[in-house]
Amino acid sequence: MTRFLLRLLINAVALYAAVALVPGVHPQSHHWYAYLWLALIFGVVNALLRPVLKLLTCPLIVLTLGLFTLVVNATMFALAGWIGARFGVGFTVDGFWAALAGSVVTSVVAVLLGLLVKDDDEEKSEG
Repeated sequence: MTRFLLRLLINAVALYAAVALVPGVHPQSHHWYAYLWLALIFGVVNALLRPVLKLLTCPLIVLTLGLFTLVVNATMFALAGWIGARFGVGFTVDGFWAALAGSVVTSVVAVLLGLLVKDDDEEKSEG
C-alpha cells in the first residue's frame, strides 16, 4: 500500500511538472487533489490500455525501431487528460506535439523521482 501511494504521489508531481512546463497543456484545476486524481486516472489508463495499444501497434514499433512508442505515450497522456477533464480534474492538450512533450516531461520526472526514492524491495535484498 505504501508503494502504491508513493507511485501515485510521484505520478502526481510528474503530471504537475508537465502541466507547468509544457505550453500546450492547460489544466482544468490547480488544486493539489486534482493532480492526485489525475495521477490515479493516468495510472489506470496506462495499466489497462497501454499494453493493448502496444500489442496492436507492435509492427509499427518494430518498424520504427521503438520510436512509435513515443506516439503511444503521447496518446496515453492526452487520453488521461481527456478522461480527467470529464471528471473536472484533467487538462486539455493543444495538439500532438504538446502531448508528446507532456509525455516526455512526465516520464523523465517520474523516472528521476523514482531514482531518488529507495524501493522497499531493494532494501530487503540489500539487508
